[in-house]
Amino acid sequence: MQQPVSASTPLTARLLRRWPQIAERMLTEGLDATAPAELPDDHFTAEVLPTIYACGRAVLEAIAADREFTRAEVTAFVAPVAERHAEDRLPLSMLISAIHRSAQAVLAEAAAVADPTQMDEFVAVFNQLLELLRRINMTVVDTYTEVEQSIYHAEREARRELCSALVRGLPAEELAVRADTILTDQYTVLAIHVSEPARTGSAVNLVTRRRIRLLQRALYELTGATTPATFDGVSGIALLANSSESDIIDAERFDALAARLSQQFGVAVHLAEFSGVRREDIPTAVEDARELTELARLHGRPGGCYRLDDLLLEYQLTRPGPARERLAQRVNPLLASPHLLEALEAHLQYGADRKTAARTIHVHPNTFTYRLHRIAELTGLDPADPQDSRMLAAALTVHRLGLSPDRTKA
Repeated sequence: MQQPVSASTPLTARLLRRWPQIAERMLTEGLDATAPAELPDDHFTAEVLPTIYACGRAVLEAIAADREFTRAEVTAFVAPVAERHAEDRLPLSMLISAIHRSAQAVLAEAAAVADPTQMDEFVAVFNQLLELLRRINMTVVDTYTEVEQSIYHAEREARRELCSALVRGLPAEELAVRADTILTDQYTVLAIHVSEPARTGSAVNLVTRRRIRLLQRALYELTGATTPATFDGVSGIALLANSSESDIIDAERFDALAARLSQQFGVAVHLAEFSGVRREDIPTAVEDARELTELARLHGRPGGCYRLDDLLLEYQLTRPGPARERLAQRVNPLLASPHLLEALEAHLQYGADRKTAARTIHVHPNTFTYRLHRIAELTGLDPADPQDSRMLAAALTVHRLGLSPDRTKA
């Protein structure tokens, strides 16, 4: 239980006791009037709140010790956050406005907890916080200027162009020089797909740039190098160099990457990975990797990293030929009866557990059994028969992928 504060307690000590709550209020009030409403709830919380908390404590402790909080200390706290915002192209005016609103929240809190006898101390703290605000503004403006003037953006765009050239099988030597990247004979092709509806609103570009930055940071931590990528915030390709056998990353680390991106983006992220791909084979591997992420998404697979072995049947069913067309025809009689398709999907998911399958689609088990009989009558394939059930599953897969003859002609 927090001990009561005596009237003689210094103002800095009073603020330090309440600092976690003050830090949250600073972030809330700083963003309420500035941040676009379409931004994810945790867009700033994960990165900005810890900086506010740590920097504020350090400042108050320096004031209490009658020690100057130097420009170098301000830079150490503020510059990394400002750099990330600059890379996301968050408007500088928005950031400065949020900083000032946060400062007003601190001063309001200091005025509320200050004892009437502590006005001299309040004025001293007020002056030092104003000086801190000046230094924060200078650091933010300098950081934005450095990011805008640096070659970082040019190199990043060159890496994107390099990846695009390799994906299309075009000459890439000159682009590699511009991107300060050494071409290798083999690569790991990584397809990325974010499963969410199309975004709208003023924050779309900001969210996109943030995702690009988070992906690049995650890939750098995974490989120790900057990775050429075409990711646009929703989908894309990354090419990880395989200069030697030791460069090939094990599957578990790609699984962890998918989990990390899903957590940071707040939506399911599907990856598909092909390792040891020769440079001349990259275009084909890219098509296959993209197709795997789409197959995983269409089949309701959870976010994660998928390989060909994970979706062999589904992948093979996408290959054109008479067998695929014959398969599609087996499920065509059900297309005019969505309730039968729904029952078939539930059966394929739960198998012999008919009670659960019926409950999933909100019907009585007897009704569910009747629908399975109707499926057998219409298609000539009995869902209760293991071999017929596999045939129906394959036919339904072709239908889901939009590859049936009727749909491809549309």
